[in-house]
Amino acid sequence: MLERRENYASLYSDFRWKIPQRFNIGVAVSDHWAAREPDRPALFDYGSDGTVERLSFGQLAAKSNAFANALRSLGVQRGDRVALLLPQCFETVIAHLAIYKLGAIAVPLALLFGVEALEYRLQTAGVKLVVTNSAGCGKLAQIAGRLSELETVVSIDGAENGALDYHRLLARQPATFVAEDTTPDDPALMIFTSGTTGPPKGALHGHRVLLGHLPGAQMAYEFLPQPGDLMWTPADWAWAGGLLNALLPALYFGVPVVASRFEKFDPEAALVLMERMKVRNAFIPPTALRMLKSVRGIGSRFRLGLRSVGSAGEALGRETYDWTRSELGLAVNEFYGQTECNLVLSSCAGIGVSRGGAIGKAVPGHVVAIIDGEGRRVAAGEVGQIAVRRPDPVMFLEYWQNPEATAKKFIGEWMTTGDQGIEDGDGYVHFFGRDDDVITSAGFRIGPGEIEDCLTGHPAVALAAVVGKPDRLRTEIVKAYVVLKEGFPRSAELADEISLWVRERLSAHEYPREVEFVDSMPLTTSGKVIRRIFRDRARREASL
Repeated sequence: MLERRENYASLYSDFRWKIPQRFNIGVAVSDHWAAREPDRPALFDYGSDGTVERLSFGQLAAKSNAFANALRSLGVQRGDRVALLLPQCFETVIAHLAIYKLGAIAVPLALLFGVEALEYRLQTAGVKLVVTNSAGCGKLAQIAGRLSELETVVSIDGAENGALDYHRLLARQPATFVAEDTTPDDPALMIFTSGTTGPPKGALHGHRVLLGHLPGAQMAYEFLPQPGDLMWTPADWAWAGGLLNALLPALYFGVPVVASRFEKFDPEAALVLMERMKVRNAFIPPTALRMLKSVRGIGSRFRLGLRSVGSAGEALGRETYDWTRSELGLAVNEFYGQTECNLVLSSCAGIGVSRGGAIGKAVPGHVVAIIDGEGRRVAAGEVGQIAVRRPDPVMFLEYWQNPEATAKKFIGEWMTTGDQGIEDGDGYVHFFGRDDDVITSAGFRIGPGEIEDCLTGHPAVALAAVVGKPDRLRTEIVKAYVVLKEGFPRSAELADEISLWVRERLSAHEYPREVEFVDSMPLTTSGKVIRRIFRDRARREASL
């Protein structure tokens, strides 16, 4: 844990890791608090009808113990992979903790995945058992014959399509369980990369991954825990953001978490939830924050009690940063990481680490640098690749059964991210763009993030994606795909106005020479814009 300091320099220099020889996520998250304060609230389930159910730490520990016994009775052993195909709900957390206590490996998967995406991940991970609901059972039934290692499906909605009834299994088992004696390096969790650039890979993490997240979580949420703290995120718990940036760190610190099940992010519904549940801490990805901007009169219509808001997954941008300060009354703490090594850069406005357009400074305990292709640090102000020095407790163990890809992830002592960035003279890192997203136009290297941020500042623009379109003269031109806000009709005049908006605010080489209006923005389950779809589209257009 971080000891509060009044300035970043002492916070960073005084920090030392204290990783125990034995550590188990399931025990640390539930059993610790169950022994001390069994009635302490752990989870609130916010229903679509506004009803709220509560689960205490004592209940969480007992139910996760019972489910660990159930899994063992079904033949799940240490090291086996167990997939969770579930929304935000009590059963998801119970299953996670049971898997960790059993020494098995949790493989969280998003219910939004189609059958082909599910088949690829389940087959790649060699999943033995899946915990899901009725919707998941329907998808699994279509591919069950092609999953060679899948033996059992358990449904929280009852027995159907060959699935076992979760609640009946739980009722038959004792509420005591002796957790496996795991080390911090023992495998606990496999999260698949988002697949924005190439096939998804299973990033395997040890139990230490939770400990590695704690300093960053404390920075992003202004020294969590504080009295009255309550955490919520709209991010799917199947994503590293929802799971490791919000759910598990909050529970580790004894902070209750609100579960909610929005089929898609609804800004009005999100504001109602935060008001009704008195949410104090929230992890809200940048795309969701931009969607909140479409709601008028937030300050006058909603009584929010937010103490801290963290955001990550893609660049937040200065426009959205400034909007949250004026409309939500606080500075969003932007942070950075990726599935393989998450939450290594962060902001913390309470100690003055906050700058619009920056993704923060190195979190205590992590060494982050901007390097060139040879692994050498570049000078301040120069573009290079964001990299993290190993060893690091938050860093992945390996890509599952993919040693070649694992080796390619490193240059000497540095784990590369594939993200281009710049460190300014004050130590703030600014995100420039993914390697594949950087646009080369007339000799300039252009990052799409700043342009997208500028575009969303236009009164008519809800969301935007910027890519390079091949061009004979300039190599590439900047092209913007734009989703308009309601009430703004598409027109050539509006496209020209939006283009000019960027030219006047950024520069003559960065403005989009083409603006195309689209109905919706393709997003990963983690809320990132899938620029690859638009990049491929622009290349096809250029070849016509």
